[in-house]
Amino acid sequence: MKKEQTITIWEGCDPGISKAIERFQDRWRPYSTASRRYPIRRLIQEVIDPAVATYMKSLPARYSGFVSGFGAGMNFSETIRLVGFDTIVRLQRQLLRHFIKTEDKQDSRDQRFVATIESLTSLAWDCACKRPKKTTTTTGVNLNAQRKHGFCELCGELTEFADFMATVADEQVNDVELQDRKKLELSHQYCARHRPILANGSRNPAYRQAKRSLAQFNLELDRLNRQCAKRATPQAASGDSLVDRYFYHLMLSQTVQSADKGELRNQARLMVDSKLSDRKKKILILQWDGLNQSEIARKLGIERQAVSKALKSLASTPRMLQLKE
Repeated sequence: MKKEQTITIWEGCDPGISKAIERFQDRWRPYSTASRRYPIRRLIQEVIDPAVATYMKSLPARYSGFVSGFGAGMNFSETIRLVGFDTIVRLQRQLLRHFIKTEDKQDSRDQRFVATIESLTSLAWDCACKRPKKTTTTTGVNLNAQRKHGFCELCGELTEFADFMATVADEQVNDVELQDRKKLELSHQYCARHRPILANGSRNPAYRQAKRSLAQFNLELDRLNRQCAKRATPQAASGDSLVDRYFYHLMLSQTVQSADKGELRNQARLMVDSKLSDRKKKILILQWDGLNQSEIARKLGIERQAVSKALKSLASTPRMLQLKE
C-alpha cells in the first residue's frame, strides 16, 4: 500500500497551529493546487488562517515582519494567492534566516516561533507537491500526474518528472515541446544528472557512484536534519562527540534551515562525493580547536603522516563543508 504523504510538524511548534495542521491533513486528501472543486488554498483559508492569526496576536508586533504577508496586513492564504506556493516557501526561508541572524535570542518564545514558521513552511511546500486523490493529465500531455513528485533519491534536485510537471504548471512549455517531451520516459525517482540510463542509451556512471553511496548519503542527511532542527547544542547523534561537534559548528556557520530540504540533501550528497569521512570531520574540528598535526594524531591515536595526508585531501573540500572561524 502506498504510504500517505504527511506534513512535518516541528517539535516546539505552537500547539494551536499544530492542531490546525493535523485537522488540515485529516481533510486534505482530495485537495490540490490543480483541483477546481477542491482547491487547497481554500482549505488553508478555512483551517490554517484562523490558527495563524491567533498565534500572531500573541506575539509582539515586530514578529509580523518575519512572516510573509503579515507585515502588509495579509493572512497566510492571501499571500499564497498573490505569490504562489513556491514563492512563499522561498520568501519565508529568507525571512526566517533574517530573523535568526538579527532577532533570535534562543529563548522559549523565539524557539517556538522558529518551529512554528518551519512547520508552516513545510505545509506550504507539501501543498505545492500535493496531488489530488484522483487527477487527470493535462490536455495533450500523456503523463500520469499521480506519479511521485519530489526530490531525486540521490540528491536535492527535483526528479525529471517533478521538474517537468512544475514547468508545465507554470505554462512555460510550448505545444511543440510538450509533444517532444511526451516521447521521453521521465524519471520520477532521479534527476537528470542521476538517471540510470543516459539519453544515448549508455549506463550513467554518476548514477552508479551515487547509488553505491546511498546508505552514507542517507546517514549524512539524517545528521544534517537533526542538527539543523536544533542548533543550540550538538544533535547529530553520530556516536562520536567530535563528529557531533563538526555538524554543530557547520550548521552555526550557515543560514540553511530545516525547511530547505533540497539544500540539505545537496549538502549531504556533496559531503559523500567529497569523501568527507568521519575521521576527516574529526581532524577538521580538532584543527578548528587549534591543535597542530602532531596533537591531532595523538588525540585520534593515528600517525602524524595520516593527519598530514588527510589535511592535504581536505584542501580540495568545498568551502561549504569547511568550518569558518
